[in-house]
Amino acid sequence: QLQASGGGLVQTGGSLRLSCAASGRTSINQLTVAWFRQTPGKEREFVSVAVGSGGNVLYADFVKGRFTISRDSARNTVNLQMNSLKPEDTAAYYCAKRRNRCVGSACYNVDAYDVWGQGTLVTVSS
Repeated sequence: QLQASGGGLVQTGGSLRLSCAASGRTSINQLTVAWFRQTPGKEREFVSVAVGSGGNVLYADFVKGRFTISRDSARNTVNLQMNSLKPEDTAAYYCAKRRNRCVGSACYNVDAYDVWGQGTLVTVSS
């Protein structure tokens, strides 16, 4: 199971840190975990992924340079540090894991992720 946390209300230019905690025996380092986001009436969109077992990290173009994904082995979490937040970043953010590793655009596919955490709401005020 995955549990997302860390959302909240922040002003434009502010920062938030989201956390996705994984339960079970598998180390977070072995898992491929991604963050997606969704706003009402729109499809869920890829934000970032940390590919398991030493794989790459990838970011959507609209968050490059502002968001950083990282793992915390001690806490078995994957975190998303979000800086320089904009009103258009307002969304429900979801973490998800998939059974296999991915490369490139294959990581963006929502349907390839089989376990999802509950959403955590991020609101950026202008």
